[in-house]
Amino acid sequence: MDLIKLSFKSDVAVSPTTAWEWITSLRGVAEEMRPYLRMTALDDAASIKYRHITPGQPLMRNKVFLFGFLPMGHSDLTFTEFKEGEGFVEQSPMGLMTFWRHERRILPTANGCVIADNLTFQPRWASPIAAFFIRTLFRHRHKVLRRRLGTPPRTDSV
Repeated sequence: MDLIKLSFKSDVAVSPTTAWEWITSLRGVAEEMRPYLRMTALDDAASIKYRHITPGQPLMRNKVFLFGFLPMGHSDLTFTEFKEGEGFVEQSPMGLMTFWRHERRILPTANGCVIADNLTFQPRWASPIAAFFIRTLFRHRHKVLRRRLGTPPRTDSV
């Protein structure tokens, strides 16, 4: 079975610092995933960035619920890279995936920044359905990013 690769980018009208605050907040992650997924956390930390992160070591185990209530397994949230203000690479063991890698980067621009997600994953089963679902979820996440963080003014020339 081949790995599935997907990429998503959104121009947002906030500073990289503000984008970093959003992408590391548990509230931000939850809002991006709703209503498709809900993930529990082991504690009430407001932000992932306040946790001690050791690359390659699980940070917390989350139970994953489809549409907020259908149990779908778990994710052992694990970062292999975590660079303050720049982004992270999450490579978490998951019940439904034989492989999962999520790279999220913040790239400064003249009018804010770009938030870019690169995903590489291999579902345990039903690859076409899983790919459709992950694509739909991340399109939704980027719609939420643009709505919550705003989009820069257009600079089209006439």
